[in-house]
Amino acid sequence: MLKLLIVCALAAMSVADIPEEEDVLVLKKSNFEEALKTYPNILVEFYAPWCGHCKALAPEYAKAAGMLKAEDSNIRLGKVDATEEAELAQEFGVRGYPTIKFFKGGEKENPKEYSAGRQADDIVNWLKKRTGPAATTLSDVTQAESLIADNEVAVIGFFKDVESKDAKAFIKTAEAVDDIPFAITSDDGVFSKFEVAKDCVVLFKKFDEGRNTFDGEVSKEKLLAFIKANQLPLVIEFTEQTAPKIFGGDIKSHILMFVPKTAKDFQDKMDQFKKAAEGFKGKILFIFIDSDVDDNQRILEFFGLKKEECPAIRLITLEEEMTKYKPETSEITAENIVTFCTAFTEGKLKPHLMSQDIPDDWDKNPVKVLVGKNFEDIAFNPVKNVFVEFYAPWCGHCKQLAPIWDQLGEKFKDNANIVVAKMDSTANEIETVKVHSFPTLKFFPAGDDRKVIDYNGERTLDGFTKFLESGGKEGGAPAGDDEDEESDDLDLDDAEEDDSDVEEGHDEL
Repeated sequence: MLKLLIVCALAAMSVADIPEEEDVLVLKKSNFEEALKTYPNILVEFYAPWCGHCKALAPEYAKAAGMLKAEDSNIRLGKVDATEEAELAQEFGVRGYPTIKFFKGGEKENPKEYSAGRQADDIVNWLKKRTGPAATTLSDVTQAESLIADNEVAVIGFFKDVESKDAKAFIKTAEAVDDIPFAITSDDGVFSKFEVAKDCVVLFKKFDEGRNTFDGEVSKEKLLAFIKANQLPLVIEFTEQTAPKIFGGDIKSHILMFVPKTAKDFQDKMDQFKKAAEGFKGKILFIFIDSDVDDNQRILEFFGLKKEECPAIRLITLEEEMTKYKPETSEITAENIVTFCTAFTEGKLKPHLMSQDIPDDWDKNPVKVLVGKNFEDIAFNPVKNVFVEFYAPWCGHCKQLAPIWDQLGEKFKDNANIVVAKMDSTANEIETVKVHSFPTLKFFPAGDDRKVIDYNGERTLDGFTKFLESGGKEGGAPAGDDEDEESDDLDLDDAEEDDSDVEEGHDEL
């Protein structure tokens, strides 16, 4: 008995040594391993105090921690200030904020990356899936009603025989979906309450139709397709919280309506947009973006739009290469949107490439200014070697490079065979070069074969000079060897803050 009391006392002391803020464990290198021993299942957020995404996540993260604590769950949430605990951040490969990892069973090695949304329900559901059964068993109506009431989306499998082939396929589906709670029932009362007469799967949701029923041939593939088509609203607003669901989902074709919520005809535009969405469930995600919100301005810039040009419609595919499309008409009606989306699904649309007008003084300075309309003529001039920086005006790394790039231009301004140039890739696009991060540096050697060489070497005047003087053969390290160089990813789910605040090369994710 005495031994048991001592063990309990030691455990209590261990817990007391780990401070909490709003039910979230405050972790440091000094208490990290002790926390893993005390709480075998911990979700840990590595954050930076200045990070906009981290600030937006904080209340939902704390809410999730409180929900689990109230349930007396053995799962806890913790956080690490990665700017103070640099050694911990480095140990777990933290390169952006927030980085969220799940440590299961007290194991420190190979934590699981958190992959769901950033709302409290998403966090709790993901964790429960990782630590409990893929689908909980409902034995009465009260349990079923609670599950539906407590979640934005919930999926229930109604099977008279929970050991049947279909029921097992349902469980396999549940195991493959992280962010939605699944349950299974054979209880007659639950069948009766929800007016289910035969085996089927029902997706309950707090939007649109309220529920969707799948009663076809049950297979994991077909159930996943059914869930993908119905788990999000017909029209979803782009926000900090919904961004992970939008970009992390299986639907990679998105149509965006930029419209100010304060507009008098906002509801009419929304009604037209939603009506058009009905025919493209599971194929195209319909998203609206409040064009008046400051945090959304970079997205408008990405599509070459200004606030005064909204309402506007654009379509984008987020496959390996991002491709944008612009409708021929600016009038937002369900009929026009359906025509636009149908042309897209049938492969009849041409990509929309943005370009600024050619500046009158584009070649006045040593570093020449390229835009979409003059890029081909300059970059692929068969008698010139052209070195181009593709940049973004808001990119901190581009700002750091700017004076060196100007020095490079000055050094080669009198060389008749070499052109040093730059292009704002947020306002100009070309088919031959796809830019995924900033700055991107590419060399276009003289000749008729339209060759393009990536530069991945040192971003120094000496490095650039050696590269140019060798005709692109020396000084440009092969891709993957530039670990010390940092770039800003071109990511719609990004903070709308100037990234000059980024410390130690970390970018907000």
